[in-house]
Amino acid sequence: MTTGRPVHPIEQESYRILRSRLDTSRLPPLTRAVLERVIHSSADPEYATDLITDEAALSAAHTALHQRGAPVVTDVEMVAAGITRRDTVCRLADAKAGPELTRSAHAVRLAYEQVGPGAVWVVGCAPTALFELISLKAAPALVIGLPVGFVGAAESKAALRESGLPAVSNVSEKGGSAVAAAALNALLYTENPHRTTLKENS
Repeated sequence: MTTGRPVHPIEQESYRILRSRLDTSRLPPLTRAVLERVIHSSADPEYATDLITDEAALSAAHTALHQRGAPVVTDVEMVAAGITRRDTVCRLADAKAGPELTRSAHAVRLAYEQVGPGAVWVVGCAPTALFELISLKAAPALVIGLPVGFVGAAESKAALRESGLPAVSNVSEKGGSAVAAAALNALLYTENPHRTTLKENS
């Protein structure tokens, strides 16, 4: 896929190795871009069977990002630090925990008050942030829901899939800031998903 950015030889070699071990050539273009970048960032080919995407949702989010400048919201600064081509909103520093609300959930509320509907949300750390986003009915362009952990992570991702929101998620407890940022970067780096070359880097 065309990326319009210089690609370091180490990244090119990483993709070459990845593709020698896993045939992604028959996947739809944006699904392939997201999956490959997640695996590239994690060195974990098991995401090939763990990650759940929808090409139509990815295409709509790609349009929202590239043509409408949709805002990007992250649950933690670690996710924001990994996103290299877009300013992001993260309100965790302003949030406060309450009796029935975690700080991460409050940050989601604050961010939604700021950006409104149509944003792309990237959750890589806190399952409570993902649960809160689902409850807000925030009409997102896309939710990248890849929180990590033994407490609530898999459950929050299952809830995301059951919600019907346009989403990228995975089934297992793994995930994290790096893979969540990678999924978003795949959409940002891919300028024209319908043009492919042999040396493409999604």
